[in-house]
Amino acid sequence: MTGTPQGLGRRSFLGACVAAGAGLAGAHTLAGAGSPAERDRPGDPGWRITDTGAEDAIEGYADRVSVASGETFGLYVSTPAPAYRVTAYRIGWYGGDQARRVWHSGPHRGTVQPAPRFYPLTHTVRADWERGLTVPTTGWPDGAYLLRLDADGGAGGQRYVPLVVRSRAAAGRTVLLHAPATWQAYNRWGGYSLYEGKDGDYRTRALVVSFDRPYDKDGAEKFLAYERAAVVLAERLGLPLAYTTGPDLDRDPGVLRGAAQVVILGHDEYMTPAQRAHLTRARDAGTNLAILGANTCFRRIRLDPAPLEPPHPGDRRIVACYKSAYPEDPHHGHQDALVTTDFRAAPAPDPESSLTGVLYEGYPVDAPYVVHRPDHWTHAGTGVRAGDSFPHLVGAEYDRVTPGAPTPEGIEIVAHSPVVCRGRPSHHDAAYYTAPSGAGVFATGTMRWVEALMAGTDENGTNHGMDARTGRFVTRVTENILRTFATGPAAPTHPAHGNLTEIYGEQP
Repeated sequence: MTGTPQGLGRRSFLGACVAAGAGLAGAHTLAGAGSPAERDRPGDPGWRITDTGAEDAIEGYADRVSVASGETFGLYVSTPAPAYRVTAYRIGWYGGDQARRVWHSGPHRGTVQPAPRFYPLTHTVRADWERGLTVPTTGWPDGAYLLRLDADGGAGGQRYVPLVVRSRAAAGRTVLLHAPATWQAYNRWGGYSLYEGKDGDYRTRALVVSFDRPYDKDGAEKFLAYERAAVVLAERLGLPLAYTTGPDLDRDPGVLRGAAQVVILGHDEYMTPAQRAHLTRARDAGTNLAILGANTCFRRIRLDPAPLEPPHPGDRRIVACYKSAYPEDPHHGHQDALVTTDFRAAPAPDPESSLTGVLYEGYPVDAPYVVHRPDHWTHAGTGVRAGDSFPHLVGAEYDRVTPGAPTPEGIEIVAHSPVVCRGRPSHHDAAYYTAPSGAGVFATGTMRWVEALMAGTDENGTNHGMDARTGRFVTRVTENILRTFATGPAAPTHPAHGNLTEIYGEQP
């Protein structure tokens, strides 16, 4: 970012956040993710990509979205450079450096891999490259990782490959839930995403996308924008943490067993019915949910073993989402609850608001976030008053509490922000409710929330014009949520005070 607001550089701003949050974290001696022992280790500010080089300078993908510490995984790399190297960085606080180097390879011979396979029936692109190296993870703490690929030979070229080292237990911990299915849905590598084909047209989009291909751009765009800052903050607070992914939760509800809270990060749009059911079951067992984004749980997907030829040995490496082409979904007409369209849509409508409290309404929007309940516990220490606003914080997608949609009883609207989306006036809402189990659920209702944690710094470019004041506000509110939710079911000490009628009037 050029012209950092109020003269705050990255390190000084993050340092100020530490001072503002002093005493919030509380001390504990657990080893591993979120522990002071890991948090306070020296970082490596050189983790960032400085030279992406040409589009094909170096590209790669892993054959797992997550591993348990000690497992191995394969890396598949293509580069015209004579050699390349791989460095694994764990994302965290690390004194503001945000990453620590945990592993580094020697040089590996570069090779240009063959063109990807294309499956015309579903417009699926799959790289199917030869494995470049096998990576051990012995001694790697659980957490979110970026593997940086560096091409040798003077021509430049760097890319990331994201990976989660998942936790083996969640009891009593704050679970950070990463969203690789959503990363993959937007991935245009090879010309096709779940949004468009090579010609940019929705009608030629992929209906099925594969994890067996690199991510486009720098390789980790969605993680860096919508997840990294929340990971850094959670680790700075020193809370006992656990890490997992949507595909892991889909497979095994036990990854949330006994969790104090689940943090659903800035853009977790694509979920399986099982993943949603397991989140609901956790809420109903007393696990708090912090939803730090918008458009959450909007698309119903399947994670399948590749029904393509030749079969892949990995575990469910494709994401199916037929959207408006749902009559073509193989499950249509006989397993309608698995048909991959929007959760709220036919043939088996189940709007996301029954879980999140809010309903996705529109894109694109750019609007101020307007405080409605300044005395709400999430606003403690912010000094806000009713009507205070934070420019650009609502966007690019937004949610609102929608009368007529399934809405949890007693929901409390904390922020109520006028917006205009595609010429139509409406409102954004941030909302809080408590479940009969005692669990609290807070939804920010805006996709920019996690990005705003670094507003006013030189991270993430211009952050949509959000300033340092917005960064301080969002940081403190997020601290309040994470700290409160980490102590167990929120309802006994932080009940919701429903105000739906006050804002939207009596409902039929």
